[in-house]
Amino acid sequence: MNRRQVDAVVGFLVAAVVIIGGALSWQAYQQQRAFDQMGSMMGTSMGAVHGTNPLWYVLGTLLVAAILGGLYFAVRDDLSVADASDQPLNESQSAANMEVNGSPEGDIQSDGAINPEEQPRARVLDLLPNDERRILEPVLSSPGITQVELRDRSNFSKSKVSQTVSALEKRGLLYRERQGRTYRIYPSDDLRQSQS
Repeated sequence: MNRRQVDAVVGFLVAAVVIIGGALSWQAYQQQRAFDQMGSMMGTSMGAVHGTNPLWYVLGTLLVAAILGGLYFAVRDDLSVADASDQPLNESQSAANMEVNGSPEGDIQSDGAINPEEQPRARVLDLLPNDERRILEPVLSSPGITQVELRDRSNFSKSKVSQTVSALEKRGLLYRERQGRTYRIYPSDDLRQSQS
């Protein structure tokens, strides 16, 4: 499921809780009014004896909807990061499977395009967004590059480089080793093998 579908499902659940809670509140309100009318005919108050106060239904509905929405928003970013990191990895894995099972057509296809089976580096980089590609290309060409040098080559801010490197590291495309106050960044073994 992608992020939009999960948002829709959670929105539907919260809306269902609000609708059901509203219906129960309305029903409790109607009961309370009926008991109050019966009590006024008899000269006593029956509303305090029978049924739950509709205010409790309203508060319960709001509490349940807030808990559902709050829990979802607390984990929403984690789900989208996991979802985003799984998708390109799966695409690159399927691309690697195509490389193993692909047909030997040579470097150039009939329409003049480069055959991705013969150039896996181009294929892996083509699957990545531009900002991740700008980080990964220098790492592939200069394994062990420092994060400071990577910032200079990519023309990104320090935080953008750090975030992008962390995202690529989570997906297993590279790894980093601490060196003093910075990191040395290396392509992962799988990525290195696909390059050879």
